[in-house]
Amino acid sequence: MPTAVPPQSSSPGIPTADLLPGVVRLGPDPAAPQPVAATATATVAESGQPRRRTAFRPDIEGLRGLAVLCVLAFHSAVPGLTGGYIGVDVFFVISGFLITGLLIGRPLGLWDFAARRARRILPAAATVLVATAAAGGALLDPLRGTDLARDLIAAAGQFANWRFVGEQTDYLAAERDPSPLQHFWSLGVENQFYLLWGILLLGLARYLRGRRRTLAITLATVAVGGISLALCLRWTATSAPLAYFSTGSRLWEFAAGACAALAGSAPAIRGERRPVRWSLRVLGWGGLAAVLAPVVLYDRDTPFPGTAALLPVLGTAAVLLAGHGPLGAADAGRLLATRPLRAAGRLSYAWYLWHWPVLTIAQARCGALPWTTLLVLTAASALPAWLTLRLVEQPLRYGSSPAPRRGLAIGASALVIPLIAALTLGGGTVRALGDPAAGPVAAPAGAVDGPLLLAPGSRVLTLTPPLARAREDFPPGRGCEIPLNADRSPRCLFGAEDSPDRIVLLGDSHAGQWISAALALAEQRHWALEVLVKPGCPLATLTVRNNVLGRTFEECDRWRENTLTRLTSGPRPRLVLMAGLNRYGSRQERTEGWTRTLDRLTALGAPLAYLGDTPMPGKDIPTCLAASDGRSDACFFPRDTAFEPDPLLDGGLAARYGVRTLDLGPLLCPGTGPSCPAVLEGVVLYRDTGHITDTLARVLAPRLDKGLLGAPGAPAASAAPGSSAQSARPMQPVQPVQPMQSVQPVQP
Repeated sequence: MPTAVPPQSSSPGIPTADLLPGVVRLGPDPAAPQPVAATATATVAESGQPRRRTAFRPDIEGLRGLAVLCVLAFHSAVPGLTGGYIGVDVFFVISGFLITGLLIGRPLGLWDFAARRARRILPAAATVLVATAAAGGALLDPLRGTDLARDLIAAAGQFANWRFVGEQTDYLAAERDPSPLQHFWSLGVENQFYLLWGILLLGLARYLRGRRRTLAITLATVAVGGISLALCLRWTATSAPLAYFSTGSRLWEFAAGACAALAGSAPAIRGERRPVRWSLRVLGWGGLAAVLAPVVLYDRDTPFPGTAALLPVLGTAAVLLAGHGPLGAADAGRLLATRPLRAAGRLSYAWYLWHWPVLTIAQARCGALPWTTLLVLTAASALPAWLTLRLVEQPLRYGSSPAPRRGLAIGASALVIPLIAALTLGGGTVRALGDPAAGPVAAPAGAVDGPLLLAPGSRVLTLTPPLARAREDFPPGRGCEIPLNADRSPRCLFGAEDSPDRIVLLGDSHAGQWISAALALAEQRHWALEVLVKPGCPLATLTVRNNVLGRTFEECDRWRENTLTRLTSGPRPRLVLMAGLNRYGSRQERTEGWTRTLDRLTALGAPLAYLGDTPMPGKDIPTCLAASDGRSDACFFPRDTAFEPDPLLDGGLAARYGVRTLDLGPLLCPGTGPSCPAVLEGVVLYRDTGHITDTLARVLAPRLDKGLLGAPGAPAASAAPGSSAQSARPMQPVQPVQPMQSVQPVQP
């Protein structure tokens, strides 16, 4: 199911000289437009005074309908429409066009403007937020309910886009299921734009008149759009979530619509001459083609927004500008003004708001659904959308007093009520799970060797760590795991930092999960622990693609080279401990990559040790356990997808290079049955879809000490007979899986 993250993610929003909801790409993606009266401004004379009036634009209403249908098809995973997330960009351009036309055409006060926006946007959004809170409390597990409560606060407060920037850029949190409210990111962007644009344009209108005002507005629009486009291009290359969800990287799309509104008032555009008519006809058809082409040409691997967004954005602006002429948008405008598209346009805002919670909650309850089922659910969500339009949107927008005070009161109520729903839902999850802010629970003593996880006499009476804390059971030193766009690790030392002796922990986030265990080894010997890890970056020398960045992971190659060079320039480590995700590339590529890396590391002359990768559940274990009432026998996952052939454990590389290995797979997935457990002897093994909990790492510390170093103070040696390093592990070749760090942004 699609959701929102940078293309890896995209979300739509619907402008209403008004508003627009958004689409996100990182998994399933919600997007929907806002219904607003599609209008254009025209100058007329009345009582001798020139003024502006609004003229209904049916082609804009149809364009909004086309945009929301693209988004709905994308979120429903309809084959062939893999770029439907661009619908949100269409909405952003329409919003910039309509709001600019409104602000330059009427002498509105700031409070009047704010009241209009609140009346138009917030009541329908509040209705969906409260309904989603109720459905989430009844149908979702407590952990998802906790996440939903936080998302409700962000969505009601109109800063959901910034919450999802943080979620998507936090690698350790990026593997969670998409939020039922992820599509509200576009609503946050739109409302932040309205605030900025309202203050800017109304301020210029207050102090400037005539041509000076028009010139100032034009210059401000071009300046804001240019700066925003530069940020968009830069962030698309360095931080896809920031580029996708942030207001700064999206303002240029609104500015493109604003430029179309400003250009549309030119006499040449409004002329009746034949060359003008034909030019507008070509402009309209060309713009419509530019909007539709990305729907079938783009997909989740397209770096977005970046330069890829230029096509739908400029195409939308062209359609809007062509519609200013005497023939509207000519043939393209007549096509957009057909009844089915206009009907979808009127419903677009409410439909966008409703469809994504329906899809995500259904899949949370039933698992992944085929696109045909998703499409049926999306179509069914049109019913609550229609009821919201008729019973909430239209009555509050048109049927109550137009006084600004009344509109602001409606807006305030629409903010407060969802906040109350969020607090109620959050309180219920705390009662169900316990307080996640409670202090850490001491890890039970782990066995030094043998088939059991815990030491003799150790017992765990309740799940450890508790489910309320399992997701946050991270290792210390999270700052050691550098961002995707960084290529050098900071000085990251633990233990006896001044000691000339140190253990170096080297690898990706699957190496970082062992910090606590490695620190225990170092502290027993009064050594230092140096952590050199980069999420999503294999230590084996092979180039990978990062889906969050949407391109080749060049920073990974530079980090690996910088790190290996750094190790040769300092004192020789007492031990280099390697670990990492064993899913990059093919088996042959991994073998060749490890050979190149081990050639470099053996030149250090330091003992080398390798921890085999832990089993991969492939699903969010804490969430699964919460949905199963914490039963320790729940949430088993298939053994045949939990492991992949390892070049060091199974390919003979360890023996060739004298690397001591420790394979904990047989301990964490005991026996020979078809499944692996998520809980072992009361200990929750995984904090997400593939990383172990820090509690488990501390439990395993004695086993690492003996298996890798022997008695405290002893040098690394080859694995002793009978140790877990000698354990056999059934290996079955499976199709390579993309590295978890390459998860795409959810596109709602």
